[in-house]
Amino acid sequence: MNQKFQTFKKSISGKKVAVIGIGISNTPLIKFLIKLGANVTAFDKKSKGQLEEVYDELEALGVSFSLGDHYLSNISHEIIFKTPGMRYDIPELLEAREKGSTVTSEMEVFFELCPAPIIAVTGSDGKTTTTTLIHKILKQEGYHCWLGGNIGTPLLSEIENIKENHKVVLELSSFQLHTMRTSPDVAVITNITPNHLDVHKSMEEYIDAKKNIFLHQSKSGKLVINFDNAITRDFEKEAVGAVVMFSRQNGLERGVFIQDQSICVNMDGSTHKAMDVADIILPGMHNVENYMAATGAVWGLAGAESIKKVAGTFTGVEHRIELVRELNGIKFYNSSIDSSPNRTMATLNTFNQKVILIAGGKDKNIPYDEIGEALVNNVKCLILIGPTGSKIKKALEDEVQRSGKGKDIPVFICSTYEQVVKTAYSNAVSGDIILLSPASTSFDMFKNFEERGKVYKGIVKGL
Repeated sequence: MNQKFQTFKKSISGKKVAVIGIGISNTPLIKFLIKLGANVTAFDKKSKGQLEEVYDELEALGVSFSLGDHYLSNISHEIIFKTPGMRYDIPELLEAREKGSTVTSEMEVFFELCPAPIIAVTGSDGKTTTTTLIHKILKQEGYHCWLGGNIGTPLLSEIENIKENHKVVLELSSFQLHTMRTSPDVAVITNITPNHLDVHKSMEEYIDAKKNIFLHQSKSGKLVINFDNAITRDFEKEAVGAVVMFSRQNGLERGVFIQDQSICVNMDGSTHKAMDVADIILPGMHNVENYMAATGAVWGLAGAESIKKVAGTFTGVEHRIELVRELNGIKFYNSSIDSSPNRTMATLNTFNQKVILIAGGKDKNIPYDEIGEALVNNVKCLILIGPTGSKIKKALEDEVQRSGKGKDIPVFICSTYEQVVKTAYSNAVSGDIILLSPASTSFDMFKNFEERGKVYKGIVKGL
């Protein structure tokens, strides 16, 4: 029996609880809290009409609501679950704390109650694929595994079903980590580059949020970090537990590294081969790095046979360099997950030919200067949409002026995704690749990158 959960169950019964945000993850949370006997009020900027059937479903369970533009004006509940993307220091939450409210999140409570070992992954790029790989490798090894965090099922509502001998694998964003004071048993940081600076006040705050994934580990914990990334490499000196470095670009005496075209591991003074790089069917060297990070996380729990089996069968996660269709010799790819310039640069390097690139979206106040060289070297036609379109266009123009290359790359500015796809298709010939890799978040037009990818795929399939 999970004694921590039993104590939590008793403590929350009858309490006035606020849940901010009525979305994919918070709807199961609200139902779970109602089941435990809490008096729940759901807060959301949306109206009753916008929430549609979700409102009716939750109202039938006895949930109260605070909706609309001033939805947080009367928040003063005993316990407040904030949505991950909301800053902890907004005036309404600061005032609620002063009045005695406890402000927490689903993930913070899950960490407190979870009886099973937790492996968690964060990073600016590659965290979803790496998390998925770890989950698949552990399942291949025979463990009962749970997948959650930013992907999979919201796990707090499943806490009664998670046992001590299970494994939990989580993808965690900087938003989820920002106020965390508990760290997982195994922490993985794929890399850190500028990201989410529209929410975080500075790059330093963004880095500090990421560091919470390992700062609260015990000496028995393990931290897996990217040696090739200057920011993550520097975390070694702050680690409490064991540190495992992985490197695709440098030879390491210990850690996870490439030797004779094989991914090798040395954690005990002797070198073991995990698999050949050629065993990985996912395209791109960035995916080799994802496998190296995953290998570092599971080594000691899973053997080389399970790692190699997954490498030879896993074809990728939806919206990540996903082949949508081939029409008249033109291949359409969907990589809507690419919400930063770094991700798009890595995706462009996956292909051995120049592509027709669709990019642009919400501006996160991050620099786009570095993408210019990748555009000049890897793009034959550029289709732009959204607020960051002008930044991406300027990055291309600056690189053309600097290098003298890429003067013949046509640039089109579009206002709808229908126009984007049609413009790309009309400028393509047989043998071309059309790639959606936005280098920006989706929130200017869509709920999330998944919706953006689905809309794109729907239009492409309708051609």
